[in-house]
Amino acid sequence: AFSGNTNADSVVYYKLQHSIKTRFLRFVPLDWNRNGRIGMRIEAYGCAYRSEVADFDGKSFLLYRFNPKSTTSLKDVISLKFKTIQRDGILLHREGQNGDHITLALANGKLSLFINIDLTVCFSPLEGDAKIYSADAQINITLGSLLDDQHWHSVLIEHFNNQVNFTVDKHTHHFHAKGEFNYLDLDYEV
Repeated sequence: AFSGNTNADSVVYYKLQHSIKTRFLRFVPLDWNRNGRIGMRIEAYGCAYRSEVADFDGKSFLLYRFNPKSTTSLKDVISLKFKTIQRDGILLHREGQNGDHITLALANGKLSLFINIDLTVCFSPLEGDAKIYSADAQINITLGSLLDDQHWHSVLIEHFNNQVNFTVDKHTHHFHAKGEFNYLDLDYEV
């Protein structure tokens, strides 16, 4: 409860200690003034609000380009929130020139993480005898269910060395990839 002014001309100013995000404000007068009248004059000021929500119609996409100088490949962390009524769709896709890619897709209301890394290993068992071995390492992890319920769901993907943590709404799947899976060689676009 806030005390108001006591006459028609004075101004009472309150600055809230903590910021709030709201769509509506409701003011309820609790007491009459000394003259037996009730009335209210209010001005509410807020700060600029920048929405970080993007809406998609199923045919649109958002392309984000990283600054190559500001990215590092020591640890990959992807965090996002989504809500949808669609059972299927791609939420995120990033790929590289050599075949590496990471895709986050909704399939039948479940969230699937697909990671593909092109492994090329060079070794020399005997001096002068070099062999090149190339293979694709694929990771496919599915978490969650009924994620097409029009409620917000949070996703966190962490990749460090060959350890992958995939979290959907506080349910985490830890995965340890076999072989050399230290980093994904990806372009600067998501």
